[in-house]
Amino acid sequence: MDPGQPESGNCRPRPPGILIRRATERRAPVRFRVAHSIATFSNSYAHLPEQFFVRVQPTPVARPRLVAFNWPLVEELGLNLAAIDETALAAILGGNLVPLGAEPISMAYAGHQFGAFVPQLGDGRAILLGEVIDADGMRRDIQLKGCGRTPFSRRGDGRAALGPVLREYLLSEAMHALGIPATRALAAVTTGEPVYRESALPGAVLTRVAASHIRVGTFEYFAAREDHESVGVLADYVIERHYPEARDAERPYLALLQAVAQRQADLVAGWMLVGFVHGVMNTDNMAVSGETIDFGPCAFLEAYDPATVFSSIDSFGRYAYGNQAQAASWNIARLAEALLPLIDSAPEQAVELAQEVLAGFTIRYQQRWLDGMRAKIGLQTAEDGDRELISRLLELMRASQADFTLTFRRLGVAVDDAGSVNGPRALFADPEAYERWAIDWHQRLAREARPRAQCAQAMRQVNPAFIPRNHRVEQALDAAVQRADFAPFETLLAVLAHPYEDQEKFQEFSAPAQPQERVVRTFCGT
Repeated sequence: MDPGQPESGNCRPRPPGILIRRATERRAPVRFRVAHSIATFSNSYAHLPEQFFVRVQPTPVARPRLVAFNWPLVEELGLNLAAIDETALAAILGGNLVPLGAEPISMAYAGHQFGAFVPQLGDGRAILLGEVIDADGMRRDIQLKGCGRTPFSRRGDGRAALGPVLREYLLSEAMHALGIPATRALAAVTTGEPVYRESALPGAVLTRVAASHIRVGTFEYFAAREDHESVGVLADYVIERHYPEARDAERPYLALLQAVAQRQADLVAGWMLVGFVHGVMNTDNMAVSGETIDFGPCAFLEAYDPATVFSSIDSFGRYAYGNQAQAASWNIARLAEALLPLIDSAPEQAVELAQEVLAGFTIRYQQRWLDGMRAKIGLQTAEDGDRELISRLLELMRASQADFTLTFRRLGVAVDDAGSVNGPRALFADPEAYERWAIDWHQRLAREARPRAQCAQAMRQVNPAFIPRNHRVEQALDAAVQRADFAPFETLLAVLAHPYEDQEKFQEFSAPAQPQERVVRTFCGT
C-alpha cells in the first residue's frame, strides 16, 4: 500500500527504517507522523505568539511521486534521509506524512500588491514544516508549497500546478548558482491529482528552503492593526535571527531597517547585473532576509531594454526591469512605516531617521550596480568616466536590441582579441557605433594594471554563459507537464548549475530564442 494513504487494516506494510503511528488532530482528518526523524527540528517561529500564524496540517494527496530531488542541499541541511525509500520520501515531501519534530504552520502577513494594500494575505497554499540548523550553523526554514488549503487561502484551492513548481525549482537553483541570494528548492513531488486553472493541470508540491519566510508584508500585517507590540516582537525576532549586530546599536530598530535596506540594495543590484526580472515585487514577496523569493512570472532579459516586462499582470510596467530598484526602495519605505513607532517615540524624528535610510538605499544600490558593471566590462579600478562609458554601451545595446548575456560574455573575448569573430560586434545593428565605443573601452582598459588575460578570466567569472533562457524553461516545463518527460528539465537544471563555465557540449543552451520561440508573457502559478 501507499504509505501516504490511511490504513485499511491491521497489517499495513511499513517502509524500511520508518515507524509509522496514527495521530488524530482535532477538527482535521486522520494523519500519520513519521517517528523516524528526518532532521533535528529547532522551531522558533512556531513558538512566537499565536497571532503570527495558524497551526495547520498538509492535506494528503492521492499518489505522491518524487520527480526532482536536491541531494547536495540535503547534505548542506544535514537531513537524515539516506534510510528513507523513495516512496516514503515522496509521502513526506508531498504532505502525506509529517516528520517527527515538525510543527506545521501557515504564516500571517499582509502586503501591497501593485501598490494597493491588502490587510490580510498569509500562506494560502504553503505550510512551514519547521526549521533546521544547517552545516554552517544557519537556521533554515523548510516549507511545503502547494500542500492544500489553509485559513489564508481565501477562495484558492491551496494547490500548485506542476509547471509553476518546476519553474520555481529551476529558477531558484539557477539564481543560487549565479551567486545571487535566493530561496532553494529541495524537492518537487507530483500529487496524482489535477488542479484547475484555465484547464486541468497535473498537481505538484514544492519543498522550499529559505533563511526565513518573513516578509515586509509580515510587518505590515501587524502595523495595519496598530498592534505595535507584535511589530516589536517580530522586529526583535528578525534581529536575533538575521541581524544580531543590530542588537547593540544605539537605535536597534533603525539599525534593523538599515540592514534590511542594504541587503535589498545588494540583491536588486545582483538581479540587474544578470538581467533578471522578478515580475511581482509586492511587499509580500520581499523577504527581509535579503533572499530572492517567490518565482512566479519572473524571466531573464534577452534583448536589452530597461522597459522590459514579462508578467501578464503587470499592465503598466510597475515592476519592469529598469524599475526594480525604485520598486525595492518603495517597499523599504513601507517597512520603515511599520517600524516608525519603534525607531523613535517622536514621529518627526522617526521619519527623519527613516528617510536617511531610504536615501542610503539609493546610494548603496547605485554603487553596487556601478561596481558590478565595472567588473562586467573588465575594470578593477574606478574612474569618473566609467558610468558614462557603461551607459553608452547600454544605450547601444538598447538601440540594437543586443542580447544582454551574450554581449557581456563576448566582451571577455574582445579583451584579448578585439577583432575576434566570437566577439560582440555582430550583436549590434550598427557595428561601427560599437567599434567607436570599443576604442574608448580599450583605452580605459589600458589604464588597468592587470594583464589582459587575467582581466578576461575575471570577466568570465561575473558574466554568465548560461542563464535560464525563457524559451528553454518553457520547453522543459511543457515536456514535463504535457508528456511527463522530465529529461529536458533535468538537462537544463544540470546546465544551469554551472553558469560561468563554457560547457562546450551544451552551447545551444547559451543561444537566444529564435523569433518563433520568444517568450514575451509569463504567468503566476495561482
